[in-house]
Amino acid sequence: MFSHKLSDNLYYVGVNDRKTQLFERMIPLPYGVSYNSYLLVDEKVVLFDTVENSFAEHSLEKIKFALEGRKIDYLVIHHLEPDHTSGIKAYLTQYPDLQIVCNKKAAEMLNGFYSISQNLLIVEENQELPIGKHVLRFIFAPMVHWPEVMMSYEKTEKVLFSADAFGCFGTLDGAVEDSKLNIEKYIGEMYRYYVNIIGKYGLPVQKTLQKLTDIQIDTICSLHGPVWRKHIEKVVGIYNQLSKYEGENGVVIVYGSMYSHTEAMAEVVARGVAEITPNVILHDVSKSDISQIITDCFRYKGLIIGSPTYNGNLFPEVSQVLDKLELRTLKNRIFASFGCYTWAGQSVRLLNAFSEKMQYENVGSAEVKQAMQKADYEIFYNLGKEVAGKVR
Repeated sequence: MFSHKLSDNLYYVGVNDRKTQLFERMIPLPYGVSYNSYLLVDEKVVLFDTVENSFAEHSLEKIKFALEGRKIDYLVIHHLEPDHTSGIKAYLTQYPDLQIVCNKKAAEMLNGFYSISQNLLIVEENQELPIGKHVLRFIFAPMVHWPEVMMSYEKTEKVLFSADAFGCFGTLDGAVEDSKLNIEKYIGEMYRYYVNIIGKYGLPVQKTLQKLTDIQIDTICSLHGPVWRKHIEKVVGIYNQLSKYEGENGVVIVYGSMYSHTEAMAEVVARGVAEITPNVILHDVSKSDISQIITDCFRYKGLIIGSPTYNGNLFPEVSQVLDKLELRTLKNRIFASFGCYTWAGQSVRLLNAFSEKMQYENVGSAEVKQAMQKADYEIFYNLGKEVAGKVR
């Protein structure tokens, strides 16, 4: 099992998971996912993170191939989540003398998850660890997206080992460096990864980005997805935009519909949006995966939500979308709502209450009893047009 050589001293020893269908048993993985691990060989040998337990042997084979009989001196743990640490005991079996490098919070979790408390090197923020001609500096990144998260910056080759930050879903097919991959799918999956995994923690992400401002970074080694070299500015820009909750020019229309009446309204609203901007995305909550719905809500500035009144409340799947957006504290959206009812309307009132709670700029609402009539067409059309105009 060969390893990918990233430089004279740096190797990729991660693995691809093409079997798991749901990340964290919630989020679909149409392109799979990688669990990344890296090896830096100098006077001392450093392994950066391990992989999920069922893939540990594959990673260990790559490590043995690269080391040609040498041992690992240090294992740096940036993040304790089990997709990166559940295989740790397999590594300790092969290399029992390695010293685990982590911060205090990570040490507590290491003991809690795996009953490991010996042979630890507890580091402080900005502490340096020389390993030969290479020197590591540790940068703490709490709540990106767990409290123990830290990064390592290697000063000689200017490599940032960034934990989950700048990661994305998708296996690495044939290569691991962005310059050797078609990055289109990875960029889309980076948005979905950020929103669904890190989305709630915009302020901590901003604080971490500030710490990285004055550091020259030539390579980013994340725990998921490609090794970034050619597109560093782009991926850092995505994290900056999303963590500031700055939407792009575009409108997302999210709707639920039992008998297609609300859907008909959504189509008319979309025509109004398209009069101003081609960037309009419609999501039927009964079909679209919720991880993609909320990703698009984060990505674009305009948000229009439609729902029929259902048992005196919102359509259930629409409620789920609102819950996930509120949990992730999505800010700074231009909002509108629409809906229908048969005998007692509640959906639009509830959607506007959500908008008020989230402090969105509410452009307005449109609601009809039973079904939309010809005379209602212009109302829904103008609602979409007004939101798109505000976004532009």
